[in-house]
Amino acid sequence: MASSSRMGRARRTNVIAGTLLSLFVAVGLGPYVFMVVTSVKTNDQFNESYWVPTWPFHWDNYAAAWRQVSPYLYSSVIVAGLAIVGSVAFSAVAAHVFARYRFAGRNLLFALIAALLMVPPLTSLIPLFVLMRDLGILDSRLVLIVPHVVSGAILGVVLMRTYIARIPGELYEAAGVDGAGGIRMFLSITLPLARPAIGVVSLLTVLNVWNDYFWPFLTVSTDEYRTIPAGLAFFAGQNVTVWGPLFAGYTISSIPLLLLFTFVSRAFLAGIQGGLAVNR
Repeated sequence: MASSSRMGRARRTNVIAGTLLSLFVAVGLGPYVFMVVTSVKTNDQFNESYWVPTWPFHWDNYAAAWRQVSPYLYSSVIVAGLAIVGSVAFSAVAAHVFARYRFAGRNLLFALIAALLMVPPLTSLIPLFVLMRDLGILDSRLVLIVPHVVSGAILGVVLMRTYIARIPGELYEAAGVDGAGGIRMFLSITLPLARPAIGVVSLLTVLNVWNDYFWPFLTVSTDEYRTIPAGLAFFAGQNVTVWGPLFAGYTISSIPLLLLFTFVSRAFLAGIQGGLAVNR
């Protein structure tokens, strides 16, 4: 009887947990499904059938949206790609040094870098704008890349340092016995084994670029330099009453992130678990 009672309670718990998770997924996916459904409608179909898909589907909305959104998508890919290269390069080298070398003030310096994560971005907005103005890089892609490189490197150092510190030291000792120097150890041991953490930093950098609206809006006035968030806001202003192409543009802008997360989700989860694990 006790065993059957425990099984009954476990079954009820599973049913409740499954129901709550299903509701959570429905709430999370609901707006996205609505966006995709609306993207193939005309205004008349949208007004007549707000929630339900209607026939025929107007795929030409995507052609119209692509003509206007593609320059912003191209600019976002360039900014995200260069930001990933810069943030991964800086954070990987710095994290390797913090994890594998002993020097005076190492812990204090790492604590200062970690403390930067607690600084609200809004507090550094004006100083950053003034710095970019004095460097003469306003209204260029460089003004979009540099802040993402810096912010990605800060988070990357914190995540990757802990991850690299968990790599067995015997690997480095064996490589040293074989004559490998510090650079060779970094390239042959640290980088291959830290790929999950590198994937986390890369994905978070892409998300920051794709979601950053205010900084591009503030620093860029040339249309071809606008990234997806600022470009979509401009696109929405032009298509405020044409719902199909507007939602088609939103759908197109979300596809790269969906594909990226689909391919790197396993590395992302492994990197998060490794980067946040407590060293023993």
